[in-house]
Amino acid sequence: MMELDLNLGMSEMGMETNYDVIIIGGGPGGTSAAIYTARADLRTLVIDKGLTAGALGITSKISNYPGVPGPVSGAELVEIMRGQAESFGAKFITDKVVGVDIAGETKTVIAGTGVYNAKALVLATGSMGRTSTVPGEAEFLGRGVSYCATCDGAFFRDQDVAVIGNNDEALEEALFLTKFASNVDLVVPTPALKARDALAQEALANPKINVRLGTRLKEITGNGKVGGVRVQPRSGQVVELPVSGAFVYLQGGRPITDYLMEQLETTEAGCLIVDSDMQTTTPGVYAIGDLICTHIKQAVIAASDGVIAAVAIDKYINSRKALRNDWN
Repeated sequence: MMELDLNLGMSEMGMETNYDVIIIGGGPGGTSAAIYTARADLRTLVIDKGLTAGALGITSKISNYPGVPGPVSGAELVEIMRGQAESFGAKFITDKVVGVDIAGETKTVIAGTGVYNAKALVLATGSMGRTSTVPGEAEFLGRGVSYCATCDGAFFRDQDVAVIGNNDEALEEALFLTKFASNVDLVVPTPALKARDALAQEALANPKINVRLGTRLKEITGNGKVGGVRVQPRSGQVVELPVSGAFVYLQGGRPITDYLMEQLETTEAGCLIVDSDMQTTTPGVYAIGDLICTHIKQAVIAASDGVIAAVAIDKYINSRKALRNDWN
């Protein structure tokens, strides 16, 4: 492990390198944490790869974030939150974190622009989404292609949509879409459903869901926006389903933790283990959002995680036995 220099220093960008809190990731969770830590007079640095680097950043329309009349893009929402954090004194830099040293009382973050030290870390790097492998998927992302029915389902009221996938998430999202869509084609690549039995039975019994077992997605088509999906049963010809939306769940996301170099305990799925304060198995290191594999993948949930971590960090750094009320 490296020796830590606790004297104030400057990065290659001429920035201070020592902080109370460093937050890795500037999505809704990381930015919410920054609002609360900066407001608590903790020197806060957020290191993020950019406004459109995360899952929220590439979301085209958001209408269900509390207090923000929509629709707004994910990048716009993050920018609003970032501005609020900056108004309390949080600093943001655009950079990639390549490593951390969390063994000592002072935590070190190694980024492209320099090495930064902090008393506490918040890990908010999200999960790695699947690579677009189907023709038309990347082209129509945000224009009918979505990875979040809970986020975008209301935009497809009284329209036909397709859900592609065979995990619990795909079936849950298909069931959610029946609240809005006229018809949901559930395209399942395998001969049988692999989701939880109760969930599978609920999907099969829903009159709005047409389950297409053993069927592969070949292409997403359209002109400026999604107009259909081309699918092929295992023993049949390619057919085109006229739909306005394609919700793709072919592969699950995996938490982005490569920069941690296995310094923290995880589950078999790669999720970081945290307590009720979002603290990991290493004191002073907190993880939020998709890193802890929260079942409900919503910006407001990640933001809530960030607030919990920030309040706990204020207590941790100032060695208080009780949390400080926000309304005092």
